[in-house]
Amino acid sequence: MKLTTAIAVTGMAAALLTAPALAQDVRPDDVTQDRKDIRQDRRDLRRDRRDIREDRREIRQDTKDIRGDRRDLREDRRELAADRKAGDKDAVKNDLKDIREDRKDLKSDMKDRRADAKDLRRDRRDRRQDRRDLHNDRKDLKADQAAK
Repeated sequence: MKLTTAIAVTGMAAALLTAPALAQDVRPDDVTQDRKDIRQDRRDLRRDRRDIREDRREIRQDTKDIRGDRRDLREDRRELAADRKAGDKDAVKNDLKDIREDRKDLKSDMKDRRADAKDLRRDRRDRRQDRRDLHNDRKDLKADQAAK
């Protein structure tokens, strides 16, 4: 093969490799699949938004519960101090039991709130990923339709 033929063949191969997708490369099922992907991504986005709303609601409720538990704990400590001052041993014993229970409730509510915050972060990350997927699928659909 002569040098000029080799250069021409190499140039032609490079042109074919770098050329945009030809109409024969795009099948109708590609466009259909892109549309299905877009529809699914939109469903995922709606689901993620709903999950985020629910997580925020749960966090608000947990925060209210924590506030109430702290209030109960303060009241129990005041009662304990008053009963110790009065010298009532049975009341002191009951107050200590109440304080233990309130601490347990507070700890449980704090754990729930942390778990809900973690879920919220995970759902936000999913929403970002679904937005990226939707953007990419729309780009693919546009490219497939342009190449058709």
